[in-house]
Amino acid sequence: MKEKINKLCMEVRAELENDILPFWSGKMADNVRGGFYGRIDGNDVLDTEAPKGAILNGRILWTFSAAYRLLGKQEYLETATRAKRYLIDKFYDKDFGGVYWSLNADGSPLDTKKQIYALGFAIYGLSEYARATGDDESLDYAVKLFETIEEYSFDKERNGYIEAFMRDWQPIADMRLSDKDENMSKTMNTHLHILEPYANLYRVWKDPRLERQLRNLIELFIKKILNGTTYHLDLFFDDDWTVKDEIISYGHDIEASWLIHEAALVLGDKALLKEVEHIIRHIAMAADEGLNPDGSMIYETFVAKDKTDRELHWWVQAENVVGHFNLYQHFGDVNALDTAIDCWLFIKDKLVDHEHGEWHWSIMPDGTVNRKDDKAGFWKCPYHNGRMCLEIIERTR
Repeated sequence: MKEKINKLCMEVRAELENDILPFWSGKMADNVRGGFYGRIDGNDVLDTEAPKGAILNGRILWTFSAAYRLLGKQEYLETATRAKRYLIDKFYDKDFGGVYWSLNADGSPLDTKKQIYALGFAIYGLSEYARATGDDESLDYAVKLFETIEEYSFDKERNGYIEAFMRDWQPIADMRLSDKDENMSKTMNTHLHILEPYANLYRVWKDPRLERQLRNLIELFIKKILNGTTYHLDLFFDDDWTVKDEIISYGHDIEASWLIHEAALVLGDKALLKEVEHIIRHIAMAADEGLNPDGSMIYETFVAKDKTDRELHWWVQAENVVGHFNLYQHFGDVNALDTAIDCWLFIKDKLVDHEHGEWHWSIMPDGTVNRKDDKAGFWKCPYHNGRMCLEIIERTR
């Protein structure tokens, strides 16, 4: 067992340091106009004029900050500092608070809407930079963004967080995170990626308001977002938490299983942890409905349409590894460890681009590589795969 874990750790560390991090610090750094380029397409062609997304910048900031915290290399700090500087200087809205959704390639504002998901990733990156370096500026901005979310997005009457707003925090007609999503006021995805940065911020800022809202988010997942019959997470809701459209997202299920657990561990409340640990194991078991025999995990099922998307996305595989390793680490589930290792072998064999670096977006159901979607871009960032490697490294120390 120890030998298998050591081998996994050694291989993911090599993948992180020899492939993922050099790709982003080398190929994506915009040394002309600052920050990072917005896109490399699926055929490895750099688009120097592509818009720059807040999510991409925040995720780069988190990844390189965490890499510096764990591995201590100055080059990782330099890339993290570039991301921090660009986030504060260009993405942060100094007039209305929050962060812009996107910038033009020259760093000027493009889409100025306030998507709460993007604010969450800004907090995630800034809080990790503060955790890694003790930097007061990044912590101050993370706290500002927390307070902004609580002021404008938190629904004080019906609980939860509203998806999106205009630049000046007025209501916005189209709240969708992407064109793949339903236009609903509350979503599982945004709540998951508020839970995640709030837990990370709590590591460096033990404010009672933050503690209260982090507890509340865990309770929301247990009482509102979790489907108590299937143990899958429901995805889209109206203001009153009525479920709209039954879709199963296996990757989000397995990701949530360990992120909810992490939040409870960070809070350190034994009673809450006991309640959560019972539930997250059921969530992980439900996610396993999407497993293939080789350990890979399919994308999603549209229940009403009786249709399953069997595409094998990069981020789902990364979360599959972490979620199952979490089950082994905390509950001694040896079968879960085998699943994590099998999925890593699939990633190494099928998803890693050994010629050009980074991972492909996905493997199609017929086994071909998906090159129509980006290698790097608005949604293709070093966060899921980089974090997978970092989590395995940290959990095996």
